[in-house]
Amino acid sequence: MSAPREPSPKPEGPGERVGHAVEQVGQVVEQAGLAVGQAVDDIGSYIRSQREGAQVSLRQLARTAGVSNPYLSQIERGLRKPSAEILQQIAKGLRISAEALYVKAGILDEKPASDVADAVLADPTLTERQKQVLLDVYQSFRRQNDEPVVPRPTTEPS
Repeated sequence: MSAPREPSPKPEGPGERVGHAVEQVGQVVEQAGLAVGQAVDDIGSYIRSQREGAQVSLRQLARTAGVSNPYLSQIERGLRKPSAEILQQIAKGLRISAEALYVKAGILDEKPASDVADAVLADPTLTERQKQVLLDVYQSFRRQNDEPVVPRPTTEPS
């Protein structure tokens, strides 16, 4: 005797397909929400590790960045997502690249790494202004060298 057959699945109707699509959209939204939450946690823990590495107290950084101690603490714990302006002030207080914080916060996409740019940005002995000037000069040389060379007209004796 053979096992009873399971009924074959009946074709989905339009309502069932819509329900399935809505369920998939819900899952995507949930995943995006988790990613945003992770970015907030990441930026907070990144700021905290940079602050601790620079041996700056939370109070000192809050004063330098122009925010309250509780607000900075909430950022570090991932409870608040700081604006680009606040991130810039925090970067200035930590003497690190604001761009690095923007990338960590998901405001900017990460650019392909350049060994020269990475070295300049990682140098703790340079100020933000010095780093920016060095990178500007470096980029101008790169652009200049990427341009096609136009031969100069030569005057030949006739």
